[in-house]
Amino acid sequence: MIEYIRNWYQRHFSDPQVVILALFIIAGLAIILLAGDLLAPILASIVIAYVLDGAVEILRRGKIPRFLALGLVFSAFITLLLIIIFALIPKLSQQLTQFFRELPNMISQGQNLLMQLPERYPSIAQIFTEEQINELIWSIRSQLISAGHNFISQPLESVVGLLTIMVYLILVPLLVFFFLKDKDKILNWLEGFLPSNRELTNEVWFDVNQKIASYIRGKFIEIFLIWSVTYVTFVFLGLEYAMLLSFLVGISVIIPYVGAAVVTIPIAFVAYFQWGFSAEFAYVLIAYTIIQFLDGNILVPLLFSEVVNLHPAAIIAAVLVFGGIWGLWGVFFAIPLATLINAVIKAWPTKKATEEIQSDEKQQVKAA
Repeated sequence: MIEYIRNWYQRHFSDPQVVILALFIIAGLAIILLAGDLLAPILASIVIAYVLDGAVEILRRGKIPRFLALGLVFSAFITLLLIIIFALIPKLSQQLTQFFRELPNMISQGQNLLMQLPERYPSIAQIFTEEQINELIWSIRSQLISAGHNFISQPLESVVGLLTIMVYLILVPLLVFFFLKDKDKILNWLEGFLPSNRELTNEVWFDVNQKIASYIRGKFIEIFLIWSVTYVTFVFLGLEYAMLLSFLVGISVIIPYVGAAVVTIPIAFVAYFQWGFSAEFAYVLIAYTIIQFLDGNILVPLLFSEVVNLHPAAIIAAVLVFGGIWGLWGVFFAIPLATLINAVIKAWPTKKATEEIQSDEKQQVKAA
């Protein structure tokens, strides 16, 4: 057993480059797991600055000085942040509060509809009894009403929570600005602590950096476009809670394959209780289906062509694993993290590659 472990270690970690790469991965994972909550503002600022730096570089390629490009991009970021805080969030909160207040009436109508099913379709009565249907409805009703009560009655009631949000709103933009302004200085300072012999780590980072940068920026663009198009469509069709539902549709693109199917439920739920089984109900579902079709078959290939080359099963597994560890942030960064793991696996020296390197070294020694 000891011999097997020794051989495995020598096969995988005999190269100092591999040891350095492994230490980088372990150190990064340890920082996120042990100090993730404490360093949340810094980590969020790094991610935002990383995304905005791409826009700065695009402007620089257009012969715009870096400081001017930085000012334009940062001003656009602050403007977008103010719109989200003072326009979008109040609108979403208002519609969500109104939805939860009307939820008991919707559930009552749904209960009446379900109770009529055994009469219309006797085969259902053989599978589900009236008591089972009532228990199911009561369970759903109590959980939804409880969630709605918590949302309506306890918004920002914690002074500490409110102060934390205020500090984040001030601290994060400042950190983003300084990370963008002093990017080269910070990177040079960090390189002073790194070993000079880190070619394998640089190879992995170069591969991952190109893919992750394109993915994150593309994902933000996809969320914004899908949210905007869906909102305009729902408003045109007269669907209630258009802002709330379009927001859910936009966020759903974070979870591949599953998000679109899950969001269909609240859209169909609201459309049914607004119009019943009518032409308007069908128009909403058709429009939503067309949006999802265009997103999956035109927008996604356009934004993410050759960016992420992962099997769908690997993507779903990554969403489940990282979402279970870090919640919504884990879901959002599941594909970039999976891309990182894939790049590490590809770059990691295999047994065959190690033997070839050792053989080349022996031949060079003999030739000398």
